[in-house]
Amino acid sequence: MQAFRFDAPPLPPEASEACERVRAFLATECGGGRYVPHRCSWSTFDPEFSRRAGAAGFIGVTWPREVGGQAQSSLVRFVITREMLAAGAPCGAHWIADRQSGPQILRHGSERARREILPRVCRGECFFGIGMSEPDSGSDLAAVRTRARRHGEGWLIDGSKIWTSQAHRVHYLIVLARTGEAGEDRHGGLTQFIVDLSASGVTVRPIHNLSGGHEFNEVFFREYYVPDDMRLGDEGAGWAMVTGELAFERSGPDRFLSDYRLLVELIDTIGPEPDARQAAEIGRLVSHLAALLRMSTSVAALLDEGRSPNTEAALVKDVGTAFEREVPEIARLLLPLQPSLDDHAQRLPETLAHVVLHAPSFTIRGGTREILRGIIARGLGLR
Repeated sequence: MQAFRFDAPPLPPEASEACERVRAFLATECGGGRYVPHRCSWSTFDPEFSRRAGAAGFIGVTWPREVGGQAQSSLVRFVITREMLAAGAPCGAHWIADRQSGPQILRHGSERARREILPRVCRGECFFGIGMSEPDSGSDLAAVRTRARRHGEGWLIDGSKIWTSQAHRVHYLIVLARTGEAGEDRHGGLTQFIVDLSASGVTVRPIHNLSGGHEFNEVFFREYYVPDDMRLGDEGAGWAMVTGELAFERSGPDRFLSDYRLLVELIDTIGPEPDARQAAEIGRLVSHLAALLRMSTSVAALLDEGRSPNTEAALVKDVGTAFEREVPEIARLLLPLQPSLDDHAQRLPETLAHVVLHAPSFTIRGGTREILRGIIARGLGLR
């Protein structure tokens, strides 16, 4: 049986310096009324905030300077991300590009893609979505039916994607499409492409949630042409690339800090004299949060070493999103309150309402718990 550890690496001095800089930036942003922490999360889409964050040097910090980055470590980026999430900053516009799409282009993109796209991402001017999930496929990513076929100096894509967050607002998607035979394990013949959503041949259709919000979309491709220099990596290498990309998506602090502001509001509302039950439950939540922070920090260090911590990332995501689902339930048990989007006078009911509406998605996005536990079992040699 294989085992893995979550060692706690010491944060380098540059991470401490970055922590102070981002805290000062966020204090200015929040103090100037540019965002309200308890009404925002990392999925809140605010292009102007992203542009200011880019100008301050907080996007693409691990990327080379020649593409607009800061050439810093993953631990520095981890600290910046942690502070943004803890402050309730509206990072949704640049989040996907900074977290996973940019690193994919940096590693596997053409010179044109790196030159034209990455500097704009670092400036907070270019936003990405994820083109993986498809209708009738559930969490079976290998069931991709969107196809890309050779056409002249590029490819023609036909098919559809679903649950594509912010596709109506972002500039690009990285789309996983089938370009060849699937093989016995169905992992073959898959390739990733950078898709410009402003070009012809692509249609975005909204999916509204029960509260009337519009974050998700369906995306349809009909003979959409993409030049070959907007292909990522080698033809047929998409499965290995997309699973590596998911390590970035699953291991970050966004997988357990989505409702951190609710925990803060809960503690503030209870005050310095909790009863025995409140003290026990809050203590348990805080201890779980501390463990998750250590685990996520460890994964950031593994990424710095050039490793692909897919198993560790899956475990962080599984445990982290379970924690996120638990926070609103504990809040409702500890205090007699009802969630309300209309009660602006009291922060806790409003924050709770936002979390309750989104909590069902926490354990689905980035892979369901069943998928993740299969990955963990394989990593441990149990299957």
